[in-house]
This record gives sequence, structure tokens and C-alpha cells, in this order.
Amino acid sequence: MTKDLPPPYTALARHPMMPRTRHDEAARLNFLTHFNRYVSGTLGRGNQLAYESRVLPAFRAEHGRDPVDRHEIRDEMNRDPFHRTWSALKRNSMEMRQMNGRQTVLRQLDELDALARQFNEHSGQLELDPAIAQPYYQTCVDIHCQPGGYHSEERPGDVTVGANYDVGLFATTGGALGGLNDGGGQAVVAWVKANRPGWSPRRILDIGCTIGHNAVPIAQGYPEAEVIAIDTAGASLRYGAARAAGLGVTNIRFVQADGEDLSRFPDNHFDWVQTTMFLHELSAASMPRILAEAWRVLKPGGLMLHVEQPQYGPDMPLFEQFMRDWDAFNNNEPFWSAMHGVSMTEVMQDAGFSPEEQFSIGVRAVVDPTIFPPSPDGGQEDYGRAAIWNAYGAWKAAPAQEMAA
Repeated sequence: MTKDLPPPYTALARHPMMPRTRHDEAARLNFLTHFNRYVSGTLGRGNQLAYESRVLPAFRAEHGRDPVDRHEIRDEMNRDPFHRTWSALKRNSMEMRQMNGRQTVLRQLDELDALARQFNEHSGQLELDPAIAQPYYQTCVDIHCQPGGYHSEERPGDVTVGANYDVGLFATTGGALGGLNDGGGQAVVAWVKANRPGWSPRRILDIGCTIGHNAVPIAQGYPEAEVIAIDTAGASLRYGAARAAGLGVTNIRFVQADGEDLSRFPDNHFDWVQTTMFLHELSAASMPRILAEAWRVLKPGGLMLHVEQPQYGPDMPLFEQFMRDWDAFNNNEPFWSAMHGVSMTEVMQDAGFSPEEQFSIGVRAVVDPTIFPPSPDGGQEDYGRAAIWNAYGAWKAAPAQEMAA
């Protein structure tokens, strides 16, 4: 049984900006870390048993056929008592995580705000633009059940949402992203270094960076590069820039900007353009505009990489599609289902990348194995709740005239 347990909450690294937890606050987050792992893993397996033993036979008896898509499965599973209970537990765990993190942050908000101002005034790594409007698709729902989403403020200039995100992500992921919650970013760096050894990108753009969990490891992995991390949410950027400065990472700037309009950057400006678990937060109208802009600012020969969950292709069983769709209907992720239902090959082709330039890879979080030992079963994918992702990428081809030369 112990092999399935996550590390304790005390394994979370205490960088200077991290909110300090009292005994009871840490105990609640520790409970939620274990609870999330148990609900997603051990209890989660009961959903397939419920489907195969009750829901599917009943559907066949009523309709004389199998379900044709994930939506039919969801309609039936939402009537099943086990799945309803499991969903309620999982939703409740997210709400408890948000409220406990928020309470922890608000208790020390004066100190956190003052420390963030000190870091940001001295580092020069934060560039805010109050003219940047928050996209409607971010303001219409509290993403991940976080009150006010990732852009709101308790008062002008505060860091509440970023600090809440940082202090609670360990619990949300069952400790799977490591001591700094940056296992995804570290995995990307490890893949690039293994697949393009000796590459020295000069400029790197991270779109939708939030507080930089994934952008900071890229800056650390390529210390000679200039990393620009952009987001529309100034409240998250304030915390992210101060966090990076507190970690001693100086080659990254946090800039308030909208990925749909990168006109501040010229064509062919960046060697690498990156997103991590960001595309599923975008509306159907905004995603192609952001990808087209990303293609424009990417240099020929440069890398485009989007870390996401796998798409719902014909090879993915319908039950798995249904389980992966849970967040769209229960975790305030309104664009999740539609985004994962499209062909990324076609979407990236529309942005400018030919199919021959594109690739898809698997990415697994890179964490300290002495604290976060690998699971005995290899850490198998569990319908999107493990720290295992797909990455959709492309190396941008040089123009034909350059290739001929």
C-alpha cells in the first residue's frame, strides 16, 4: 500500500515567495495530496467496473447497440451511483484545495505582497500593461474552481491568485510534479537536450505562463537564452516574476501580453515557442490565432512545442475519452472537450506547419527520484491525472530560397 502513497506535503520546496503553512494548513494540504491520489487512482478504477458491469449492459438493453461517442457514455454514467459519488468527491477535493490555499495566502497577504514588490522592483523582470484586456473566455468562469480565476485581485497589485496556485498545486497533482511543481518544464528541457544536443537557442517564448512553473526550468536549462514568459493575467505574473527572482533565475522576463497579438515581436524572432497545458484553456476562435502568431514569430529551424493531454483520436477507446473529458464538465474547464476533439496535425497545419514538419511525443515529469521515487508499475497513464502528457511539436522549415541556397 505504501508504494502508492505520494510524498508528504513537507517535500514541497520552500523558495522565498512560497506562502508559509502553519501546522493545520500543511496537514489539510497533506490530506488533500493523499486524497487526490486515492480518488484518482484506487477509486477511479471503479468507474470502468461500473461502466462494464452496469452502465454498458443497460445501454445495450435499451438501445440495442453500443454508445457511439463519449457524450452518450457521459449521459449514462452521470446516472450511475458510483460515478456520481466519485465525481462529487473529486470536485469537492478541488474546492477544498482552493479554499485551504486561499485561506493560507490571505492570512499572510501583506507580507507576500511586500516581498513580491521588493523582488520585482529590484529584478526588473516584470513588465505589466494595464491596457491588456482579459479574454472573455477567461473571465466567464473560475478556471479550476479558483475564485476569480487566475487574473483577479483582492486589492490592486496583490499576488493572491499566484500564491494560491503555487501553494496548492502539490496537493492537486498528488505531489507528482516535484518539489517546485516544475516537473513538466524539466521534462521538456530533458527532451530537447536529448534530441538536439548542443543546441543553443537565443530567444525562447512561453505563452500562457501563469506563474512560470514550466518557463523557469527552461530558463534554468538554457541560462544563455533570453526567456520571455507571457500571460494576460497580471496578478499571476506579479507572483511569477517574484518567484523566479527568489529562485535566482535572472534570464527570464514576465510580460503581460495576449498571445493573439504578438505584434511587439518581429517575424522570425524566437528560436523556440512553447506552451504547457495551455491550449485547452483557449476558445475555438482564439487557439488558431495564437498558433498563427506563434508560427510568425518563430525562426526558420526553430522549435514549436505544445505540451497537452492526448487528442481524442479514433484509436482512443470511447470510455477513455469520456474519462478524460471529466474536467470539461466538472472542473471548470469549458474548452477542454472541444480542444481535445480536434486534430492537432490539422490545427498546426492551418497555423503554417506542414505535416512533414510536425511530430508528437510522450513527456513524463522529471522529478527528484530520491524524494519522488518512480511508481513500481511505471506510473501508467490514468486518464489525465498522472504527470504524463503528449507534446505536439514542429521544427519550422526554412523558406525554399534559403534551402536552395
